[in-house]
Amino acid sequence: MSYNRTSAHHAIQVIVLSASVLSLLGVRSTTASAQGARPTATPAATPRRVFVKPSDAELRKKLTRLQYSVTQHEATETPFHNDYWDNHEAGIYVDIVSGEPLFSSLDKYESGTGWPSFTRPLDPANIKTKTDRLLGFSRTEVRSAAADSHLGHVFDDGPRPTGLRYCMNSAAMRFIPVSRLEAEGYGQYLALFKGSAKASK
Repeated sequence: MSYNRTSAHHAIQVIVLSASVLSLLGVRSTTASAQGARPTATPAATPRRVFVKPSDAELRKKLTRLQYSVTQHEATETPFHNDYWDNHEAGIYVDIVSGEPLFSSLDKYESGTGWPSFTRPLDPANIKTKTDRLLGFSRTEVRSAAADSHLGHVFDDGPRPTGLRYCMNSAAMRFIPVSRLEAEGYGQYLALFKGSAKASK
């Protein structure tokens, strides 16, 4: 009788262990397929940096008059007369105020508007949106998450795959080329550009 109880106990342990292993494998398989073909922008093992907004006094010293007006007072720069509307170099665009990663050259396209336009953000966690009626009609404003900088607006007339057009102000961003990503603390984004045709442009 004692032998049978021991055998049954061992059998139960084996079944529980097998179920746990299968469950673990199933979770891993689902996670891998859910990630899609595009590499993850911020690997889970990479600690998330904390981005902060400097004081107003610091911003007035750090930013140009246009940069301050755009990011702090929702101004709009002149189309076709700004730094990045026709920039084709590979790299990322970060918030001029805080350094938050915002957009990638891999998602930039020629919209014909005279402002830098993107189909999606580099890291959705670094932007937020809200509706405004500053011009008398409804628009979806895009702001940075940590610094609350005004960046531009997002429209639903963009190309595939998202159908969105993130129309940004160059004055709200700073461009960091691929060759400088590691040195400036954005090395986790280098993987996005490996093997990309746009990375060599």
